[in-house]
Amino acid sequence: MMKNRRQRAFAALLVGAVLTFPLSADAMQLSLEDAIDMALSANTGLRITREGERSADAALRQARGKNSISVGASDSLRTSKASDASEQASNEVSLSASLPLYSGGANEAQIRAGEIGAHAARLTTERAREDLKYEVIIAYWDAVEAAKKVEVQRDTVNKYDAHLKNVTALYDAGAQAKIDVLRSSVELSNVRQELISAENSYEVNLATLRNLLNISRTEPLTLTTKVAYQPFEKPMEDCISYAYRNRLDLTVERAKLRQCELAIESARAGYRPSVSLTLGTGLSSQFRPRHDTSSDVSASVGVSWNIFDSGVTRGAIEEAEAERDIALLNVQKAEETIDLNLRKAYLNMREAEKRFISKGDAVAQAREDYHIANERYRAGEGILLDIIDAQNALASAEMNEISARYDYARYRAQVENLMGEELTESEHAAAAGLPAVTREERAAAQAAYTEAGSTAAIQKGENP
Repeated sequence: MMKNRRQRAFAALLVGAVLTFPLSADAMQLSLEDAIDMALSANTGLRITREGERSADAALRQARGKNSISVGASDSLRTSKASDASEQASNEVSLSASLPLYSGGANEAQIRAGEIGAHAARLTTERAREDLKYEVIIAYWDAVEAAKKVEVQRDTVNKYDAHLKNVTALYDAGAQAKIDVLRSSVELSNVRQELISAENSYEVNLATLRNLLNISRTEPLTLTTKVAYQPFEKPMEDCISYAYRNRLDLTVERAKLRQCELAIESARAGYRPSVSLTLGTGLSSQFRPRHDTSSDVSASVGVSWNIFDSGVTRGAIEEAEAERDIALLNVQKAEETIDLNLRKAYLNMREAEKRFISKGDAVAQAREDYHIANERYRAGEGILLDIIDAQNALASAEMNEISARYDYARYRAQVENLMGEELTESEHAAAAGLPAVTREERAAAQAAYTEAGSTAAIQKGENP
């Protein structure tokens, strides 16, 4: 019963936690969901990762092309003259087509590896989207937390400012010593320094968020999403098992292992013969000393077998086997890393949850303590140190409560990311709007490169 009451109090406090800094009519109203969608549809890093899909698709087309028909054409014009003979001139045109019938399994292995690579590239992009979502969540909550801490620091400055005025009035009336005025002035200066630092942290966190969203770096933002407590009931071991099944980057590592196994098959093809079918036709025309034209059609099946290559094939196989073993160890290392990172994030999440629950009454008690100390000082019954200690305790309690609240939100997001939680349908829809590299972007990049080269040449005193 006590646990349930604490959880209900925890939920009520978190649901009620909302930004209270001033809202600007010109600022972009940005919820967490909107921020995630904006990043998925515009982030430059994600665009870079997605270009890997094009590269993998091109590699697959190359592999398939090597196992298909190839057509070649040639044309030659020849003039010659031997001693005591007439000058000879001729032209030969030929067209040939070749089709590999058997490659020892090399072409088939390369095609299968290309198919795996193309699929892995798409998984890599999807995992990058999941990671980007997590980065946006962290940046968003960092900014919200920083804003809340700015409020605490401002309130602390206001309290010390009011206290300094009160101490100064008491000193002028002869009721307090000057040392109290000096100490109060020093404390006010210190908390103003802390306020400056907190305000800077808020601006830095907003800059990070804008960068992820790829919006104007000076865009004013108002973050509107409330922090709501969501109990996390899944045990740690279930989270780890889920990650082993669903982490896309782990699936990619396993795909790389399969590609390495196919590379061994391709290397072993060096011990086997290759068979190809060739069809050709040609047209030969002689211009001097007489005019004559002839044509021919040919068809052949060729067999090639490298019987001895001084260990080249054996070396290629051993190299491929070493790469296979490296890929196997990379899979094991990825699993170990997932296990460790998930355990740390899970434990940190539970620790943050407990910290917040334990701080439930601390802020209220610290405020009451500060009020009592302040009133006792006004009445001449307390000392300045009581005021300072009470104010520091209040600020510390408020900061700890804020940190615990947003630590829980961040660690929960980290646990879900490390588990490999997939994007929602709306997030997938937003990601589908990510633009490809445009012709205008290429032109602008080339112009910038040319301009940079010209500027560098001018600075060196060279002709651009």
